[in-house]
Amino acid sequence: MAEKLIKTILDNGLKVMLKEIHSAPIITHWVWYRVGSRNEIPGLTGISHWVEHMQFKGTPKYPAGVLDKEISRDGGYWNAFTYIDWTAFYTTMPADKIWLPIDLEADRMQNSLYLPEEVDSERTVIISEREGSENEPMFRLEEAIAKAAFMHHPYGVEVIGEKEDLLKISRDDLFRYYRSYYAPNNAVLAMAGDFNAEKMLDHLKKVYQDIPAREIPDSKIKPEGFIQGEKRVEISGPGDVTYLNIVWRAPQGSSRDFFPLVILDSILTGPRSLNMFGGGSIPNKTSRLYRSLVESQIAVAFSGDYVASIDPYLFTISVIMNPDHSVTEALDVIDSEIQRIKDGDIQESELQRAAKQARALFAYGCDNITNQGYWLGYSEMFDSYSWFENFVSSLEKVSKEDVINIANQYLGKNQRVIGVYTPSSSETSHMEGEMTDEFA
Repeated sequence: MAEKLIKTILDNGLKVMLKEIHSAPIITHWVWYRVGSRNEIPGLTGISHWVEHMQFKGTPKYPAGVLDKEISRDGGYWNAFTYIDWTAFYTTMPADKIWLPIDLEADRMQNSLYLPEEVDSERTVIISEREGSENEPMFRLEEAIAKAAFMHHPYGVEVIGEKEDLLKISRDDLFRYYRSYYAPNNAVLAMAGDFNAEKMLDHLKKVYQDIPAREIPDSKIKPEGFIQGEKRVEISGPGDVTYLNIVWRAPQGSSRDFFPLVILDSILTGPRSLNMFGGGSIPNKTSRLYRSLVESQIAVAFSGDYVASIDPYLFTISVIMNPDHSVTEALDVIDSEIQRIKDGDIQESELQRAAKQARALFAYGCDNITNQGYWLGYSEMFDSYSWFENFVSSLEKVSKEDVINIANQYLGKNQRVIGVYTPSSSETSHMEGEMTDEFA
């Protein structure tokens, strides 16, 4: 039976995406809010993530702790995520039990309590999460690089926020932020699974359509262009591994340049799923950097990374160094491989393999009902569902010339940040990032 898709907007501005999939008696329900760390201002960094946590702390109708038992008893699971551009809540349940999460999400869209004692308790949890991350070399390196890569855009601050802000944010700050952004006209409701779309839409209208729309703050965020000049960041601290990260500005998800970057990354670092929720993997042993970094034993491992974002974000190459080799050696190899692509040294078979692998990972990322619900909402956060529907055809249109042009346009030596984490012999080593003109 062909999958049926309904897309509509309720009178209060709530966008509803319904996809019938009758392969199993399961339904996934997602509510995506167009709010993330991108919407934060200095002094309130980390508030989007904290608000997400508070949404699990209860309403008068559904007190904290009750729903965990109810959902797990009915054979379901639920979770939430906060990222740079969005916050998403999802529940996947047996089809005949989906009515609880539908009612729950409508209720906490407008009736969450934000009790002072829960705010204080969650402050401790989030600060502990922040402090735990600070013990991870890659978190500290990525945080320092992001600050160097963005001069004014909120993307330069980690989603979890700055510790000094987490210590000061109040209950009123949290509740005000919740009431500002958690509104039907700032949300996408996405459902996939075993239901009749027309009947489900009728039910959703009864549950959601009386929730009032609100005026959403205009964040007036100005995207940043290419990184100006080559910047270098050095971090040292406990550990026994040296890490190298290189970042360039990457095109936003809605840009035509995004798809050539997918192919370029597959050639350079190997294929990677764009499904942040999970969706299979393919070894990167066919990539150029595997041969030149790992097989040559300069590096132990490496990866590429980028996301589909509202504003231009970052394309990252991360390397775990072999202690017998230097960061300079790895950087020279990476630069050499990028230059080959810029010079047009791409075989047609290599291009076809990269596209085939990217398509395969895209398919893996759509392989269950929860993932289908994910794509319905996720693509709407930075573009529209047609982005998802046209993903494969967009990849197939990418030519060798497109990849060469993207490499030349985006991956310049004078428009990147190079970051290095070096293990030190002392726990008392400096723990802050330092901007330098060159490596020691």
